[in-house]
Amino acid sequence: MYYELITFGIANQLFGIDIMTIREIRAWSPVTRLPRVPDHVAGVVNLRGTVLPVIDLSVRLGWPATETTPRNPIVVVEHEGQSRGLIVHDVNDIVSIERDTIQQPDSSSNDTVTHFLEGIAPLEDEMVMVLDLNKLMASDEIEMAA
Repeated sequence: MYYELITFGIANQLFGIDIMTIREIRAWSPVTRLPRVPDHVAGVVNLRGTVLPVIDLSVRLGWPATETTPRNPIVVVEHEGQSRGLIVHDVNDIVSIERDTIQQPDSSSNDTVTHFLEGIAPLEDEMVMVLDLNKLMASDEIEMAA
């Protein structure tokens, strides 16, 4: 059985998210910062009259903040009926991988990234880290920005 992913780059690493959770890919628009939200919540943007919380995915994964430019897309995902924007460095492609090729990451690692992964899968001569949206969005703090 195949699994379709949208792949994108963050800090020179390849990530993927289930294509069925993607609502759209937007061009960059400046975010409005909010007080007392976690560092990974970059702020909010207006999405056709709706306030859309935007997460800096790099910060959420434990890496330095994204230095945004007009070239940074915002990937809009839907999770449990709520839309969220994810700042990524670039969007690559739609790929199909076989589900049985996804391998679990080393859970003994203290790396914050592995906590958010469903697994890692080979993709031609690269590896794609498949993000688990449930783990990525599991934060009461994100709800404060909605």
